[in-house]
Formats: sequence, structure tokens, C-alpha cells
Amino acid sequence: MSEFYDRLTDFSRTASPSARNRIEAELWEKHGVEQAVFILDLSGFSKGTDQHGIVHFLALIQQMRTLLKPLVEDHRGDVVKFEADNCFARFSDPLDAVRAAVECNQALSAMNERVHRDFEINASVGIDFGWILLVKQTDYYGMPVNIASKLGEDTARPGQILVTDRVIKKVGSSSGFATRPHMVSIYDLDIEAHEILY
Repeated sequence: MSEFYDRLTDFSRTASPSARNRIEAELWEKHGVEQAVFILDLSGFSKGTDQHGIVHFLALIQQMRTLLKPLVEDHRGDVVKFEADNCFARFSDPLDAVRAAVECNQALSAMNERVHRDFEINASVGIDFGWILLVKQTDYYGMPVNIASKLGEDTARPGQILVTDRVIKKVGSSSGFATRPHMVSIYDLDIEAHEILY
């Protein structure tokens, strides 16, 4: 992984535009993939930690990870990383990402019916599709990552799945899910998003 970051250092230290262009082209050639980016965020991290303490919430995060990783993999996805209360995953097929998001939220909802309310887990999901830089299968970068993160972490409510127009266009009518349009402002851009109804 250091090779990728070493090349970023080279990029920042060269004054030559042509050298920077070569490095950028090299990084995209070696690490660029077109994927669906799936970012799931647990709801109420700060509030839950304040009320119950960090150990309680870490236990919930561990439970989330144990439950969701196989669900992502069952839908031909790869968990890129778990970071704090987030799950970052990628899928070749955006429809698989949407189906995984629905199943993850349904599994959490079913689990919540069996536990005390202090141990309930609710999540929101954002999904985008496009070209990203995938580094050693353990991290990824690019505008689809930024947008999926904004949708999943900052915009979607607990239990809500928001996807971009790019996802809807790739999935077409084959998803079997109804959607509701949402206009979202991200980085001063108006993004046409869609809520997946399930």
C-alpha cells in the first residue's frame, strides 16, 4: 500500500504538470475500478456513547460488523473496511449493492425486535456508482465515495437507503424496488438522489 502513497508524495513534490499528469494516469491505470460504493452508518453514535458509554457502543459496532459482513458477501460485495460505526463496501453490480442494503436494514430491524431497546441498531445507507481508486482492497477514494458517504452519513435517516441517479440508471427497472426522488445538496452541487422503498 505504501507504493500508492509514495506516488502521491511524488505528485505533491513535483512542479512539472506533465510529471503530475503521468503519475495521475499511472495511479488510475493501476488502481482505477468502476464500482458501486456502499456506505452504511449507524445512527445515534454520539448520543448512544454519551448515554451508555463507549464499551456499550463498541459492543453494538462489533455486533453490526458480525451481522453485516456475511450479508454483503452474500450479495457478491466486498467489505473494504469497517471504520468506527461505518461499513464501507464495494460491488461490481449496483443492483447487488441495493439488495444488500435492503437486506442489511431488514436484518437489523429483525434483530431489534428481539433485543432490549438499549441494544437496538439502526443504520442509514448511501450508494453511488462510478470510477474510484481502490488501494489494496482496504481503502478507496473518489467522488463516488464522497457522495455515498454524504448520502449515508449526513443525509439518510435511520432505516433509509439513498442512491444516486447513476445507480438508478445502471439498475434500470430490474431492481423490483419502488423509489422516491430526493434532491440533495452536496459540495454546493444539487444531486438527484432516490430513496429505495422496501
